Amino acid sequence: MSCRVGRAVLLAVLSVELYVLHVQGRWPVAIRPDYTLWQFLASVTAVLAFYQVMAAAIVVFVRRHAGPDGEITMLTGFVRLLTGLGVLLAFTYATGVLRAISVVAAGFVGMLFGFSLQAPMSGLVAWLMITLMRPFRISDRVQFPSLGLTGDVKRVGLMYTILDQVGGTIGSEDPIGRDVMIPNAMLFSQVAINYTVRTRSAYFLDEVVVRLTYDSDWDTAENILLNAARSVTSEIIAATGQEPYVRSDIWDYGILMRLRYMTKAKDRPRITHEIVKTIFKDIQRNPRVDMAIPFVYSYRKGSAATERRHFPGPPETVIEVAVEQIADPVLAPGTEPDETEIQALMQSIREQGLLQPIVVEARPDGRYAVVAGEVRFLACKRLGWRAVPVVVRDRD
Repeated sequence: MSCRVGRAVLLAVLSVELYVLHVQGRWPVAIRPDYTLWQFLASVTAVLAFYQVMAAAIVVFVRRHAGPDGEITMLTGFVRLLTGLGVLLAFTYATGVLRAISVVAAGFVGMLFGFSLQAPMSGLVAWLMITLMRPFRISDRVQFPSLGLTGDVKRVGLMYTILDQVGGTIGSEDPIGRDVMIPNAMLFSQVAINYTVRTRSAYFLDEVVVRLTYDSDWDTAENILLNAARSVTSEIIAATGQEPYVRSDIWDYGILMRLRYMTKAKDRPRITHEIVKTIFKDIQRNPRVDMAIPFVYSYRKGSAATERRHFPGPPETVIEVAVEQIADPVLAPGTEPDETEIQALMQSIREQGLLQPIVVEARPDGRYAVVAGEVRFLACKRLGWRAVPVVVRDRD
């Protein structure tokens, strides 16, 4: 900044000296009859001194207000443009062509000015439309599908509408605190969806999808889903009068139950989280309902379903039994697993552990016989396990 001030002082002194020389009539070299070279040089140095003073003032102002360096670059660039125009004006006046080109320049500038005002005028008209017709208000949540943008309206200005972006950096519908400026003129060509057009807390239909196994109890599962929605959205049900309901589809590995309920536009992530948490806890506590998992369902969960059908009732305690205390299972002809299946199961157990305990029953000789999970037992034995988790059941 000190360098800029020094250059400004030097240019100002030089400008004054040149003007004094002009007044004294010394070396009055004339570019045109009423304009000498000294006048031209004095004008140019005065313009350059003005630029240095303005640049120094910009630096002081931005630094005092803790602004970024980018603001200094932008503002000094604008002043530099004005300085160049001033030098060009002095040159055209000195050469006597200012009047000649002023008509052409005025026409060009007028055309450019009219073209450049097209978008601002459209923005101003859009601002008037928003203010008077109010398709959306401050704090409304709006979505622009063609832009892939959703946000809460923070401010509606003459030229721009500022949104607090929703989503974007996260996979949810929470505001992230990043401002997005949309030119008002774009509102004439964009489809805007207002989530909160009717009331301050607008409601719309939402859903949570739960995948359940084929052997889950249907009525119990449906009650779990509906009760979760009723407990979380009780106030919304009272305000809208619309009860949650369930729709279902058959999936490759289970039943898709779609819990549908009314939710708030700006509170949707929290409501969804609370409903999912309630459903998950209730399913964990209820042995009559189980969630379906791709791939795992086709083998392990199939075995678990078989065990539940053969041995209904509450789940027993899982204990560990030494492998040598369990007799080798005798598989029925035609049910022996191939080597590929056993190797795949061994790899899965090695990585994830034994997810489903083996079901055994006590024999008169003090050992145990495998009732369900023969292949899992063989895989654990091949892996060198010394003990396996089992559930001891009395077949009687």
